[in-house]
Amino acid sequence: MDKQTQPLSPALIEEVLAHKPQAAAELVQQLQTPVFNLALRMLGSVADAEDATQEILLLVLEKLPGFRGESALTTWVYRLAVNRLIDEKRSMFATHPLSFEAYAQDIQSFQKESQREDKPILARELKLSCTNVMLQCLKPQDRCIFILGTMFKADSRQAAEILNLTPEAYRQRLSRARRKMADFMSQYCYLASGGCRCTCRIDFAIGTRRLDPDNLEYSKLPTAEPQVLHQQLEAMEKIEEHMTVFDTLSAYALPEEKRQTLQDVVASVWMEKVCQN
Repeated sequence: MDKQTQPLSPALIEEVLAHKPQAAAELVQQLQTPVFNLALRMLGSVADAEDATQEILLLVLEKLPGFRGESALTTWVYRLAVNRLIDEKRSMFATHPLSFEAYAQDIQSFQKESQREDKPILARELKLSCTNVMLQCLKPQDRCIFILGTMFKADSRQAAEILNLTPEAYRQRLSRARRKMADFMSQYCYLASGGCRCTCRIDFAIGTRRLDPDNLEYSKLPTAEPQVLHQQLEAMEKIEEHMTVFDTLSAYALPEEKRQTLQDVVASVWMEKVCQN
């Protein structure tokens, strides 16, 4: 699995099972970045991803006593997360599903180059958000298969175990999902052809409230590897293989204040439930 997910210490797990709050907070700290990234890619909205991350981490703590060691603990955590995210019914794109056909029309709705002085920053925000929105055109399980295989670099055995599929079925579905995405990008996405034209969509995005110049959600998110984000954005301009757009996306982290709040809330709610039992 992707390097952002580190092995979990058996000693830490034992302390969590012994109902030690500090251990629970540490476990949450270790898991929150990979879980948030999975939620962000699956749900396509920073706010929805933050809410789902809190719920998933609390679920991990609640279900941990039932972990039997039949798989790696990280695989078990991802399985809980995946099941929760695939069944999501409240997020923006769950209530307003997006198709490749609808998104193609949306992409073609730009008309002219923006004259705003801040257009480089706004175009960068559109570029970052567009890739996540594009993922929402895939059905939830296909989206998850694509994310695990293309962005989290899961091998077919581990991904199949997470999704309760055979490795062969997983590979076949991953191939189909990648082909769908490549076909769409080759026809409609200028980023894939080597010349991103997000600057032509800025005014349209602001006018339709898709982009708020005063609240650039993706640009505000810290990255797990901040030193390579600029290089990745430049590489996205020059790609020859469409899937490189997704292969090179940075892993995002929650802002520091939200990371601490999430740790405190999850640990507090979990301890309250422990005391009630």
